[in-house]
Amino acid sequence: MPERDLALLTDAARDAGRIALRYWRREPKVWDKGGEHGPVTEADLAVNDMLKTRLLTARPEYGWLSEETPDDPARLACDHAFIIDPIDGTRAFVAGEETFAHSLAIAQGGRVTAGVVFLPALDKIYVASETSLPLKDGQPIAASQRERLEGADILTTKANLVPEKWPGGVPEIQRHFRASLAYRLCLAAEGRFDGMLTLREAWEWDIAAGSLIAERAGAVVSDRNGSVLRFNTASAKAEGVVVLPRGPHAEAVRRLRSA
Repeated sequence: MPERDLALLTDAARDAGRIALRYWRREPKVWDKGGEHGPVTEADLAVNDMLKTRLLTARPEYGWLSEETPDDPARLACDHAFIIDPIDGTRAFVAGEETFAHSLAIAQGGRVTAGVVFLPALDKIYVASETSLPLKDGQPIAASQRERLEGADILTTKANLVPEKWPGGVPEIQRHFRASLAYRLCLAAEGRFDGMLTLREAWEWDIAAGSLIAERAGAVVSDRNGSVLRFNTASAKAEGVVVLPRGPHAEAVRRLRSA
């Protein structure tokens, strides 16, 4: 079943890309969702509508969790659930940048079993299932095997490196950034960077697909406390995400926990 689900997600992600590119760099309509939820565009909504119809027609017994659909608690009773971000990196999309992504995943029993991250403007696609190798554009990928946290190249924001968030001391790393959280996870999965982290609460739709891809590529993936990520939860949030090789991951979690 994971392989059939992965094929379904892969085809749907490519179709999502075709829709998104019809709006990209063409001044799509944009609305502010208010609070800390950021912008949404007519492209987000068009992609979401297509994916919801396409995926639930194929798997009507699956639950549905998407950034652009009002949450239905009925998903919590489903054995499987789609976890979807129609466009991750909407601000980048609006700005005409290339690093927005479609993030599509399926969770079963709290674990992601299939995930796809597609960047249509770059024509890059990352895929993995719980039973298959992680691939980028059809080729196997592997995460960094760096042994020390100090000096590591890590994708994160400046806000994640303030001293009050690191009671054990802020690590001396090389900081990098990409707009899409899903893309950051995939860049860590392919070893382009040694890892990524975000210490603020993360929505499941941003991280579900990429976390599986990174895990299958050999990275250690957890929340900021070092706990295993769970999906299709009532809150639909994780307490941050830390993705690093085993040694640096242990050191990062120790520094985050230390009093």
